[in-house]
Amino acid sequence: MAYTYQDASIIDIVDETEKVKRFYIKVPDEIPFSFKAGQFIMLDLPIDSKYTNRSYSIASAPSTDNIFELCIVLNEKGLGTPLLWEKYDVGTELKISKVLGKFQLPDPIDRDLCFIGTGTGVAPLRSQIVHILKNNIPHKNLYLIFGNRWEKDILYRKEFEMLAEEYPSFHFIPVLSRQNEGWKGKTGYVHSIYEEIFSDQRPAYFYICGWADMLKEARQRLDILGYDKKAIRFESYD
Repeated sequence: MAYTYQDASIIDIVDETEKVKRFYIKVPDEIPFSFKAGQFIMLDLPIDSKYTNRSYSIASAPSTDNIFELCIVLNEKGLGTPLLWEKYDVGTELKISKVLGKFQLPDPIDRDLCFIGTGTGVAPLRSQIVHILKNNIPHKNLYLIFGNRWEKDILYRKEFEMLAEEYPSFHFIPVLSRQNEGWKGKTGYVHSIYEEIFSDQRPAYFYICGWADMLKEARQRLDILGYDKKAIRFESYD
């Protein structure tokens, strides 16, 4: 599939963890640019590959300033992210596609929303959660079940904790799959958490993004719980 690209530039880079960076990208003011929470864009990168585009979910909530955020993990065996790490800095110009993707919120939000994510798969979920809360969009309970291996890997942790304090409807549940000394939160994998919360099979939507194996297992388990596939939306990034 052929994509058309437009100019943009990097205006800031934040080292979130050792292997995750947050890239803030601005589209020129004279170019119309908007997106819906949960969508993604393609970067066209100067790499030696048959396919030079790479897709990344937008991690920020929709705004009117032509600025958006990408949260990207380094794949040392890949071609795209090593280039971003080594050659791209504040001020670097790049080519972005139009906004893509149907991983979008229901309208209206008439039942509980359960967001299930792993790693940088939390990016589109963060966009959706912040969009709902900061715009006072009518909603029921919101759950973010966020799986990682290590405590240091919990992206946006302080922000999610602050949102949970500010908005009683938002429940932030980080889960660690490795033995982390001093960790008092949930351990294991994300699956047992949502199975416990929704064991009553009450009406809910499930938005899942992350590692492909996690996504596949979540869909199977939710089916066993009795949730119709129309209630489950997903986005895979590996």
